Amino acid sequence: MNTKLIFNIAISMLLARWRQTLVAAIGVTFSITMFVTLLSFMTGLNKMLDALILNRTAHVRIYNEIKPNERQPLNSSPGFSDSYNFIQSVKAGNSRQSIYNSEAIMKQVKNDPRVLGLSPKITAQVFFNEGNIDITGVIYGIDIEAESRLFFFNDYIVKGNSADIKNLSNTIVLGKGLAEQLLADIGDVVQVTTSKGELFRLKVVGYFQSGIQQMDKTQSFASIATTQKLLGEPKNYITDIQVKLKDINQAPVVAKEYAKTFQADAEDIQTANSQFETGTTVRTIISYSVGITLLIVAGFGIYNILNMMIYEKMDSIAILKATGFSGRDVNWIFLVIALSIGFFGGLTGLFLGFLLSNVIDNIPFNTAALPTVKTYPINYNPVYYFIGAVFSLVTTYFAGYFPARKASKVDPVVIIRGK
Repeated sequence: MNTKLIFNIAISMLLARWRQTLVAAIGVTFSITMFVTLLSFMTGLNKMLDALILNRTAHVRIYNEIKPNERQPLNSSPGFSDSYNFIQSVKAGNSRQSIYNSEAIMKQVKNDPRVLGLSPKITAQVFFNEGNIDITGVIYGIDIEAESRLFFFNDYIVKGNSADIKNLSNTIVLGKGLAEQLLADIGDVVQVTTSKGELFRLKVVGYFQSGIQQMDKTQSFASIATTQKLLGEPKNYITDIQVKLKDINQAPVVAKEYAKTFQADAEDIQTANSQFETGTTVRTIISYSVGITLLIVAGFGIYNILNMMIYEKMDSIAILKATGFSGRDVNWIFLVIALSIGFFGGLTGLFLGFLLSNVIDNIPFNTAALPTVKTYPINYNPVYYFIGAVFSLVTTYFAGYFPARKASKVDPVVIIRGK
């Protein structure tokens, strides 16, 4: 088999029917362009939507859940040991929301090689007083440095300086929606009432906007020391320990281990946000399905064009075989034609897909719900370009294989006698 001669013949056939070749190449180019652009945009959108929740969610959350008393007093009475007790009267009055021995737990968790970092947190239910109206809200006491390092807290501050809640006493960062309800600007003082009826005045030093409007209307943030003072609790009072792992996939195992070791409740991120993972998976499957469908449609177009080319080139094929070309040589000629269309069409498609993705990436996307997002999200993952290149070659190969096989079985005697 003379490789150079086969390539020359394939190029001659491509150029002889250049319009059909161009149509086939455009089909591949369009398919690859849309495949890359669609996947880049959809996965970028997935990452943005997931980041709204997942970036602000601990991989493992250690806390104490308020529960009814599992051991009812009636069950402890010897006189009723053989009886069925259907009365459950004693509630969770003796249970505690704070984590017992929290400092020792945090020290042990920090020494765990699987842990990237942790951030303590306090949840305080309060009322924000606006004239005669009490607005229900939540103040989260946080370690601002750990929260910013592990959960990107500063990325959601749209006004003011989050560090002031650590540097200044009795200060608060309000959710953007809550600040609008209270008509509170930076430097203003808001009054809150705790669940125990205590009144406190806190100075507003910033606005926080997560992108989830309902949360921004209720949540606010203060330092751990300010929140402990607000609740009248000691310095070791912590209600949550938020743990960030080096490998998020270890979260379910680590959560079970911590729950057993520390005799507390522990929730992993997969359990807490299973609906987001499901949505991401479904959107990704849809994107791949649409992209692959486009490539298959382009493959059928190439198949039809090569079939027509074989019928139009029967004389040429017969002459080639009569002058000594084997069926294998003819097979390779048409495979080279198909792969050439796939290669150049796919290469152009990858380039145009990158350009189109870049155009989308620079289109302004301004919405009050997503203050940190300024343009449409695009994910420039090289994997998508690699998949597109492989699919363009595989699709065109199979599109050319069957016509090439048919051409290789042409009997030159029958064709010449028919002429």
